[in-house]
Amino acid sequence: MASRTEEFDMRFAGLDQWSDADFLMALWEGQMRAVASLGPVLTDLATAANGIARRLGGGGRLVYVGAGTSGTVAWQDAKELGGTFGWPEDMTIVMLAGGLQSEPGVFNSAEDDTKAAEDEITRHSIGEGDAVIAVAASGSTPYTLRAVELARKRGAYTVGLCNNPDGKLLTAAACGIFLDSAPEVIAGSTRMGAGTAQKATINILSSLVMNKLGRLFDNLMVGMRAENIKLHGRAIRITSHIAGCDGHNAESALEKAQFDIRIAVLIAKGHEAVKAKEILAMFNGNLRAALEYKD
Repeated sequence: MASRTEEFDMRFAGLDQWSDADFLMALWEGQMRAVASLGPVLTDLATAANGIARRLGGGGRLVYVGAGTSGTVAWQDAKELGGTFGWPEDMTIVMLAGGLQSEPGVFNSAEDDTKAAEDEITRHSIGEGDAVIAVAASGSTPYTLRAVELARKRGAYTVGLCNNPDGKLLTAAACGIFLDSAPEVIAGSTRMGAGTAQKATINILSSLVMNKLGRLFDNLMVGMRAENIKLHGRAIRITSHIAGCDGHNAESALEKAQFDIRIAVLIAKGHEAVKAKEILAMFNGNLRAALEYKD
């Protein structure tokens, strides 16, 4: 029996002959169903975030695993953590079947390569201190399943996201989360509903993890990297807002802090740069805790 992500939904029989308006409406409704699938699993996502944050807070690495569209979705989230939250790239590992530079043909066939998954887990020495987020629409992708099984056996905390209620990934991972987005409007095209559900899920999961690691203050990205003109301006505004100073003083503090917003806030509050770094380090980068510190 085919998995739900492979089902032919006869509500969409004749789709190729529908009007543009009806065609687009069907796809839009599919996207709305995909996003709605997150609602029932928010408690599970909180559980996953706490498990991941405990490992990362103890010095562990965040590992993303996937193949095909699911792997690409995971990779995109991994790439954004550095710029958005200042999470170190050397603490992030992406295991994408076929490799990050794979050609289209290899990209699709590589999902069956369990030996490659074993080799990657071993090469990166994935173990007790690490956390793994694995994504597979069907929940049965051989590469992803094998990676999760071996990572969990080696002591890593594992989270599995899939769009099939019978997916093996749900039990292979320590925390399995089912996203009820299927069946697809275009049968089997998991880049659509499943991909949207996965992207939204990983977005909010990693955001909660980063919040638990002190990378936010209120709703402000105090861990972000100010790597362009737009972000320089945002860094100045954030520093000014939290420290209660004007833009000129905020920019001066940021320059002394090499544009680390959290250190800049402490400088603007009266600490010398060296002391500001020491205080922030005392609280593992958590600005709110650092601001409450009394000499």
